[in-house]
Amino acid sequence: MRVSKQKRQYEMAEILLNNVVTSQPQLAELLKEKGILVTQPTLSRDLEELGVIKVRLPNVEGQAYVLPELPKDRILPLDHLRRVLSEWVVEINFSANLVVVRTPPGSAHVVASALDRSNLANAIGTVAGDDTVLVITANPDGGEEVAEQLRRLSYEK
Repeated sequence: MRVSKQKRQYEMAEILLNNVVTSQPQLAELLKEKGILVTQPTLSRDLEELGVIKVRLPNVEGQAYVLPELPKDRILPLDHLRRVLSEWVVEINFSANLVVVRTPPGSAHVVASALDRSNLANAIGTVAGDDTVLVITANPDGGEEVAEQLRRLSYEK
């Protein structure tokens, strides 16, 4: 059955929270049991976007996929942030400790989520509207530095 990305990732997170999953084929099979068919590249991308990590199993040989306990600990790789910024950011401006990131209508939440989960230095949080993300920096004059960093990332491929 074809499901939305959000539903697929939700089900994947539920499986990882309730099962010991040691391989991607095992995870694909568990998703299949829920009626969700997924390709290996999609599975890998979803694991990355969810911030899933592999940990050593206690008292047993091998590793298992797990979600960090707290959402704030689910740090996305820089490549994911770079992809999101290059695909969704239209304009970046700053003032003092604020950075304003413009996106196409309805896309700000995608960028805000990637920024929140990227562990970006000096950024303490975001607020997303429909087509605008406000990034707040810890440093009172940190807006320019963060804006430049985001610009560089948005142009890298």
